Amino acid sequence: MSCPICSKETVEKFRPFCSKRCADIDLGRWMTGAYALPSEDPVDDAELMEELEKKLGEIASGGPAGDGSKPH
Repeated sequence: MSCPICSKETVEKFRPFCSKRCADIDLGRWMTGAYALPSEDPVDDAELMEELEKKLGEIASGGPAGDGSKPH
């Protein structure tokens, strides 16, 4: 297996990386947002509140949540 950062052979201690340096580079990329996972979450706070209120209404009326019971 080769290091995903520099393509050198991996070292068991730092696997899947070859060194602490490459592991730190990867961590830095995650922390700065260079890597990102797509999300369907609302970006706007008002939009988020609307979604939450909608879901709570569905739960209270026994909609998609199922039996109309209150959440624990």
